[in-house]
Amino acid sequence: MNKELDLSVSCYGAVKDLRYDVAILPWGATEPHNYHLPYLTDCIAPRMIAVKAAALALKENGVRCMVMPPISLGSQNPGQKELSFCIHARYETQFAILKDVVDSLHTQGIRKLIIFSGHGGNNFKNMIRDLAFEYPDFLIIQSDWYAILPCKGYFEAEIDDHAGEQETSVMMYLQPELVDLNMAGDGDYQPFAISSLNKKVGWTPRHWNRATKDTGVGDPRKATAEKGEKYLNDLIPIVAKLFAEVGKEELY
Repeated sequence: MNKELDLSVSCYGAVKDLRYDVAILPWGATEPHNYHLPYLTDCIAPRMIAVKAAALALKENGVRCMVMPPISLGSQNPGQKELSFCIHARYETQFAILKDVVDSLHTQGIRKLIIFSGHGGNNFKNMIRDLAFEYPDFLIIQSDWYAILPCKGYFEAEIDDHAGEQETSVMMYLQPELVDLNMAGDGDYQPFAISSLNKKVGWTPRHWNRATKDTGVGDPRKATAEKGEKYLNDLIPIVAKLFAEVGKEELY
């Protein structure tokens, strides 16, 4: 247990005399993930990946990070809010939470924060820009764990962006007791009728209950813990390097 690095399991006695270089804030959502993954998948995965990366950054670079408890309030698409216990957090809600976190850390003398996101619906860029004016001496960086390392060569699915092979394999490796692959739907996905939207020429949120029948996008049934382990073994050093560079270097 990494008490010095993981605030979810830590206590004041373990951290009060240590100096921290960077705070890491996992940020996910509360939402269905097909039929087989837990509602808090987008919180569990980034937190556990961040803790492993923080341990590596400390071991190899002497940079000490604190991984804070995950935020479970994410932005949802139309058609998701109607699903049982799926919680939609407005921009204003997320911004208020982030601002309170930054204000608290700033008061404590911490000046660097990495938002380590596990939910594709979250986007903090405008919030980070706004806070850069209010806290000019405070650095905020957003990183999305699932988008750092391309899936090609690790997973077989061509379409895979929600509770599919990548996310399921990672969860099977990190917390296999929370995954019941026998319950999984096939993650079949209905694209937009407007081809330009599928080609990313324009953007609008997908209407979830029209795009997918089991809340998933991508077939999870070929997922394995071994695939998740191989992927994370290559991903975690990349994340650890980000943590270490942010901790040791100035922005310019």
